[in-house]
Amino acid sequence: MKIISIKIKNYRVFENLKIKKIPAFFVVVGANGTGKSTLFDIFGFLHDALKNNIRQALQVRGGFNEVITRGKEQEDIEIELQIRMKILGTQRMVTYSLSIGQENKRPLIKREILCYRRGPNGKPYHFLNFKKGKGYAIINEEESDQPETELKREKQELDSSDILAIKGLGQFQRFKAASAFRSLIENWHVSDFHISEARGSKDALYAEHLSPKGDNMALVAQYIYQEHPEIFEEILQRMQERVPGISKVEAKNTEDGRLILKFQDQAFKDPFIDRYVSDGTMKMFAYLILLFDPKPHPLLCVEEPENQLYPSLLHELAEEFASYAHRGGQVFVSTHSPDFLNAVPLESIFWLTKENGITKCSRAKDDPTLVNLVEAGDLPGYLWTQGWFQGVAP
Repeated sequence: MKIISIKIKNYRVFENLKIKKIPAFFVVVGANGTGKSTLFDIFGFLHDALKNNIRQALQVRGGFNEVITRGKEQEDIEIELQIRMKILGTQRMVTYSLSIGQENKRPLIKREILCYRRGPNGKPYHFLNFKKGKGYAIINEEESDQPETELKREKQELDSSDILAIKGLGQFQRFKAASAFRSLIENWHVSDFHISEARGSKDALYAEHLSPKGDNMALVAQYIYQEHPEIFEEILQRMQERVPGISKVEAKNTEDGRLILKFQDQAFKDPFIDRYVSDGTMKMFAYLILLFDPKPHPLLCVEEPENQLYPSLLHELAEEFASYAHRGGQVFVSTHSPDFLNAVPLESIFWLTKENGITKCSRAKDDPTLVNLVEAGDLPGYLWTQGWFQGVAP
């Protein structure tokens, strides 16, 4: 999977934002208030809307009037993603469009479309098309590459107009495109990591993937150690390289049947429980757990990974993110760190600026001055702090 482009209209600071040529490793910089967090929240919003519904996804963000751009309350929120993804064993260029409005002060989905081309040529065909909870989806998509074949539409009506059609129909295998797209969004990871949540003992349950807040880190560490020992050994080796003295990490059961992380320092006989381990050590371990997940997420979104980490670690962390993207998962990162940015290729860097209250996005690779300076040996992070990213005040 790879997000190729995104269009956002009337979502907070994004009155009309378009980002094209999005790479597998996407790094965004910008001054405070330009919309870096809002960009990441788009993916969190879609994930929440799929898990619950549009109304609840808006409520946790303050409601429709708090999310829609100021002065645009009479218009709709519009999101369009262009994604290269696999459907029925074939890579497709899929476009997903979502329009959200209000009627009688209640939010609803005005339009939802999922489309892709039937063959190498021609216009994208609507494989899912819904308006206000009513619409259709194609049920014989396996024949879609044969233009002469008549595709069969099945009409459907959802229980409510605030439920995504990809949620309602995606649970049924006969709707191939909706099912594939639902599975994709369900597996996005939008990090909201809190070190305080990751510390302390946890009920000894079961977890395969790190949660957005990281509160199940001990459970995931235990799972990887037991089921994928070779991966856990790789994680431990990276920890030893990144954090001086760390020789062992283990998830141990307590007497009351809970689970806790312990870190062994070579200088001490007994291991430390995680409450006595530094914030940086905890965060580095969390990132390695995330980046070496045996079943990688198709999309990782991480805000400001430099927080709590020593600057010398950021170059290697950037390379870890790039490696994850190279292995097939897409990575979105926001940063304020020149040390992190110095390790990022120019084609991966984008920056946000605000002009007359409207946020715009620029691509570093499209700026001839930046290209020439980097080719001459300058590093992107230093160019950013020196003001060469036009319109950005770090």
